[in-house]
Amino acid sequence: MPIFVICILFSLAFYLYYRVKAFRSKKPNEKKWLSAKATLALGSFVAFFGLNRLFISTTPVSLAVGITFIAVGGIAVWTSYKAYKYYLPHVLEEAGRSKG
Repeated sequence: MPIFVICILFSLAFYLYYRVKAFRSKKPNEKKWLSAKATLALGSFVAFFGLNRLFISTTPVSLAVGITFIAVGGIAVWTSYKAYKYYLPHVLEEAGRSKG
């Protein structure tokens, strides 16, 4: 399915973008926040890859691999979203301290 390929490429691009931004960041909370966003993109990459695998072929091994990738990607998306929400107020506070 071409839509999954596009989603895979976008999530990989976002992962690389946020990983580079996190690497270049000097503020500790912003670094963790950007790292959580990068992990969210990586989890969506793995989940989309698993979904794509389900539509390519329907052998038992392919189904097991696809379901495993979807589960691992979903867990990564869920935990990184929680980390994103946790660090967001700290990043805003840190940004306010550096301006004032």
